[in-house]
Amino acid sequence: MGQFANTAQAEAWNGYEGAQWARSQERWDAVNDGFNQPLLDAAAISGTDAVLDVGCGAGRTTRLAARRAARGRALGLDLSEPMLDRARESAVREGVENVAFVQGDAQVHALDEGAFDTVISRYGMTFFTDPVAAFANLHRALRPGGRLAFVCAAEAGANEWLAALTSLKETLPLGGFGKAGGPGMFSLTDPRRIRDLLAASRFEEVDVQRTEAAGKWGTDAADAAAFLLDSGPVRHHLDQVIPSAQDAARQALTAALQPHEADGGVWLRSSSWLVTAVRGGSAHG
Repeated sequence: MGQFANTAQAEAWNGYEGAQWARSQERWDAVNDGFNQPLLDAAAISGTDAVLDVGCGAGRTTRLAARRAARGRALGLDLSEPMLDRARESAVREGVENVAFVQGDAQVHALDEGAFDTVISRYGMTFFTDPVAAFANLHRALRPGGRLAFVCAAEAGANEWLAALTSLKETLPLGGFGKAGGPGMFSLTDPRRIRDLLAASRFEEVDVQRTEAAGKWGTDAADAAAFLLDSGPVRHHLDQVIPSAQDAARQALTAALQPHEADGGVWLRSSSWLVTAVRGGSAHG
């Protein structure tokens, strides 16, 4: 087990949150897989690269990166041991051998200087309590000329799944869920903040571009509503109310999702920032 500076997030991702993501790996991949190709294309991974995947979760992007770096290697780093267990199982099942997974906090995890050609992340960069420290650690882990590429959520209102959750405002005390700030999935919704953080961590050539993709959240509205209500933050609030309010929440969310039913599923568009940067200096010194 690695050292954790981010103890609150470590507790969450090794508790219910991590367990739910681990057992629902295929569902979460179906939601987010539309961002894989833009992320990996932006990372420009070569066949011999050493790749670090930050907040790798159940390891989908780590395994994809490892396939692109067929003569190199990929390392997945995450706080959540339940998710890392699934990542290791999936790598064995899929026969991806040039991949490894380690539990750790990117803010403080001991990474050898210049050990990686590329650092990637799909929604794993927004949970830091000290993002400057985290990005500085990742900057150090890149070789000179190495590339950073990550995807993070854009403004909450541009994400249809969160818009659907507004149907719960009369039944669930969701509070500030979805508001910008951190740590949390909406901590990097402002491109200016992203640029400032990366500049403070000595990254160069920072670029922030919007990217959008539709994900499949369920087979029908009722199935998608059950999945959303079972996710960590929403489940926490659902557990605080009486059964009749829980039933009302399910009915309201199901109704809100019905207009998104199409082609054998519920499809919701997510809007994100695709961020790239480099560690300054040449590749050879």
